[in-house]
Amino acid sequence: MRRLGSTRRKERARRTGRAAAVGVACTAALAALTAGSAQATTRAPHWAVKDTGTPDVRFRGLAAVDRNTAWLAGTGGTVLRTTDGGTSWQNVSPPGAADLQFRDVEAFDARRAVVLAIGEGEASRVYRTDDGGRTWTESFRNTDPAAFYDCMAFFDRRHGLAMSDPVDGRFRILSTSDGGRSWRVLPEDGMPAALAGEAGFAASGQCLVASGPKDAWLATGGGAHARVLHSTDRGLTWTAADTTIPAGDPAKGVFALAFRDRAHGLAVGGDYRPDQVSPQAAAVTQDGGRGWRTAAAPPPAYRSGVAWLPHSRTTALAVGPTGTDLTTDGGRTWRTVDTGSYDTVDCTPDLSCWAAGEQGRAARLEN
Repeated sequence: MRRLGSTRRKERARRTGRAAAVGVACTAALAALTAGSAQATTRAPHWAVKDTGTPDVRFRGLAAVDRNTAWLAGTGGTVLRTTDGGTSWQNVSPPGAADLQFRDVEAFDARRAVVLAIGEGEASRVYRTDDGGRTWTESFRNTDPAAFYDCMAFFDRRHGLAMSDPVDGRFRILSTSDGGRSWRVLPEDGMPAALAGEAGFAASGQCLVASGPKDAWLATGGGAHARVLHSTDRGLTWTAADTTIPAGDPAKGVFALAFRDRAHGLAVGGDYRPDQVSPQAAAVTQDGGRGWRTAAAPPPAYRSGVAWLPHSRTTALAVGPTGTDLTTDGGRTWRTVDTGSYDTVDCTPDLSCWAAGEQGRAARLEN
């Protein structure tokens, strides 16, 4: 018993040490993100653009693994990978994919990743690589002309989902239990009816997200209400809740979600047309998406991507074509910290954040 007790005390000490280290790193990152630029003695945090060498590509798919490794997926069937913090990028695009539009990528590490191509019918496809993009296997090709896949999300390295716009009045869900090597369409019985005109937005790879082993959320727009659908059983059954983000038009709704746990989530969106205003472009939930309230000070314009800073309960970034916004109070208020154009954002456990967008833009948050 003494040995067992000693072992437990040592394990608690190790955990305490790890938690303290994470806390120090998180505090430093938060201090950097929230530093005032006018009075700061060092340069304020900013997006450091990394030259991808692909100015004609728009990257809406982004999977950040850590400070050094990130994957991008975009137009023209393009997939890029960096393992040196963006100093250099390898074009690891699947062969024969030049006509495809990749909108989402989910990466498990520097070697293993899954990419989603969007579009009607056979344009919607999924590919997987296990060797850093040297070879790819097509693991799914949509054969239903009525389906249009938008986003993917993974619970862990094996279990994941992909979602399609409504088919016969209900959103369609694909499921994998082998890391994206094979997929099956889930029964539609547990999916509530879609609203007239309702669909997802393939704008940032964040219209479908997961947190924990079984919870997933799906963002919608285009219908009378912008909704978030929630599943607690890996996509078998769903409940729907209205958000406060305006909808009622094919260009309006929730474009991206981020959940830091199964209760606390953020939604961003608006109207993606550049000549239209986007009031109430962000909302927050504290009950897993059952209820949403408008941010007291939302981003000033449409936002297509959002991500929590890891290990933080209050800090997140939102991005869009007109800028990047920061919240330090859990999504209640946002302030613009950059005016560059980005479509998607992702942060990693080692406290690095990446963004990507039009004209081949990719960036990492740096001081």
